Amino acid sequence: MENITVTQIETLLRNICFDIKKKGREILSDYDITPPQFDALQFLINEGEMTVSELSGKLFLAPSTITDLIDRMEKNSLVIRIRDESDRRIVKVQVQEKGHSLIGLVIARRCNYLQTLLKNMAVEDMERFAGYLEILAAKSI
Repeated sequence: MENITVTQIETLLRNICFDIKKKGREILSDYDITPPQFDALQFLINEGEMTVSELSGKLFLAPSTITDLIDRMEKNSLVIRIRDESDRRIVKVQVQEKGHSLIGLVIARRCNYLQTLLKNMAVEDMERFAGYLEILAAKSI
């Protein structure tokens, strides 16, 4: 590629993200979990238990929407609500074993999909590509 522009890079990244997101949604449909539930479980697993308002801020969703989301996840034994011992008004959400297992299965399938996309890439190119992605990820935080 000669003289690639930032606009071209943005378009490529957007298209790749869209395709991966689309495939991710297909995978989620096999496990009876919605994309917002997947996102919520990811945040809870990666950052630990959170209050409804903390999770609301992470997902950019209204607290009432998060409450409904948690209700459905709790009904499916993916999470559990835990009341704070010192202040009963504070309720934290914690991932249960079924939620951890489900996320593990979904992530494994998503990685398998990505592996098929990258199968023809040389190891050195993949290492270089990962390095570039790490640079972008570090800048976006």
